[in-house]
Amino acid sequence: MFSKKMLCTLSIIGLSLVGCSNVEEPVKEEMSEAIKEEKSEVLNEIENVELPLIYRGIDRKTRHELAIESLKMVGLEKRMDHKPSEMSGGQQQRVAIARAIAAQPPVILADEPTGNLDSASSKEILAILKKMHKTGRTVILITHDNGIAAQARRVVRIMDGKIESDTINPDFDQEEA
Repeated sequence: MFSKKMLCTLSIIGLSLVGCSNVEEPVKEEMSEAIKEEKSEVLNEIENVELPLIYRGIDRKTRHELAIESLKMVGLEKRMDHKPSEMSGGQQQRVAIARAIAAQPPVILADEPTGNLDSASSKEILAILKKMHKTGRTVILITHDNGIAAQARRVVRIMDGKIESDTINPDFDQEEA
């Protein structure tokens, strides 16, 4: 359905396509719709995590191993064969994060990654994102939660589409991140 030149080099986070500046808007919309469709009830969670890896040409064995490993990292090892409708909102959020982990992109765009999670699960997901940052990946985290923002090295606050402030967190602990 898609040629390799149409595919993006960054991970598909949730349902948004990122890093696709050289792909025309109608193609992005087509790809996004196809992914939304695939993510509905057609695929189980392992297959949902593998989907962006298929588009990137990763061989079957490698992408399956990456999918299993990333689902384990987000605590879904017992739910891998489930379909999205059999998962809670928080579990579906974890699957989206597992997709990013498996794809191993240099940039992670995480839009409210803890929005549907309880506090314990939120801490786990933040720890995973921090670990990804430690391995050299850039993590851009969008949040409305000041407690989560306070854990970042740099905080850019946007109001009405304009940058309100851009600060370096003096309390940021590089060792903890």
